[in-house]
Amino acid sequence: MSTLSGAPLSDHTTLGLGGPAKSLVAASTTAALVDAVAAADRDGDPLLILGGGSNLVIADDGFPGTVVRVDTRAVSLAEAGHDPETGETLVHLRAEAGVEWDSLVELTVGEGLSGVEFLSGIPGRVGATPIQNVGAYGQDVSQTVREVSVYDRRTGERRTMTNAQCGFTYRDSVFKGGDRYVVCGVVLELRRSELSRPIRYAEVARTLGVESGERVPLERARETVLALRAGKGMVLDPGDPDTRSAGSFFTNPVVTAEQFAAVRDRVAARLGTDVEVPGHPDGDGNVKLSAAWLIDQAGFTKGYGSGPARISGKHTLALTNPGGATTRDLLDLAREVRAGVEEAFGVRLVNEPVMIGVTL
Repeated sequence: MSTLSGAPLSDHTTLGLGGPAKSLVAASTTAALVDAVAAADRDGDPLLILGGGSNLVIADDGFPGTVVRVDTRAVSLAEAGHDPETGETLVHLRAEAGVEWDSLVELTVGEGLSGVEFLSGIPGRVGATPIQNVGAYGQDVSQTVREVSVYDRRTGERRTMTNAQCGFTYRDSVFKGGDRYVVCGVVLELRRSELSRPIRYAEVARTLGVESGERVPLERARETVLALRAGKGMVLDPGDPDTRSAGSFFTNPVVTAEQFAAVRDRVAARLGTDVEVPGHPDGDGNVKLSAAWLIDQAGFTKGYGSGPARISGKHTLALTNPGGATTRDLLDLAREVRAGVEEAFGVRLVNEPVMIGVTL
């Protein structure tokens, strides 16, 4: 375990933003992670747990406490019986919080394990995935999480939480927005199969040339998703400024049927009655809208921005720091976009990245 004082957090976020940390501790084992957190709590020091920095917006002033960077790396596989309906072998994959997420997905595909292949290319580390209930292309990590091991800062003990205890909802969990639990590791329940899970996302099915609900070879599923994400600047590339982002900056709004009708009325008045509003039932009687579509139709097109922070030239849902921006610049742009969408369509967008020392 190593400690640095005054280390710039911009070096540890995909946005390249964030001021210095009072203290930056690198923990390479789960025991060291727990010890560092417990020490900060004993000292009454503010605490920030840092993984890949891909879902963080950190204040220009930095963080006035202890930042613990999670560098744990252990991964193991164990067979866990068979699915009584399909006969497929179930495999439990245990990964510590510091494992790079996409490397883990690549491992599952190589091992012939189905369950997270459509989550390929997502930056960050394993520990962040249950917090955010990370999802993409019709797949959420909560669909495969069996349990999450945590350090409970309230009791000072380590414990294991089941999927149900994690309280997963759309891009949310009991871990998000609170500081009680530190995620130490995750167990995923996967299936031994050369085929993907059924395809649930229209863009993926269309790209693959198959019908929704079909399955394709795992490698083909992964390659397709990586290509789709790269085309939107959502795969990290040091040579591409459009990837200097926190991924999707806003979540897709979920509205009631009545609110959806009101949005359609506003769209008709603004864009014409022949314009169809993309919306998908969420299974609970509500409708999930496309934040990217709303942003674009409100006039914030790809590449938009008069300052150093810009909307990605590849995808309107990503706000980027091409170089020279500050966190303040980024948030000014985010507020402009949020206000414009709300004025145009009556929908208030909610940020997806975690805000540290700042608010939107």
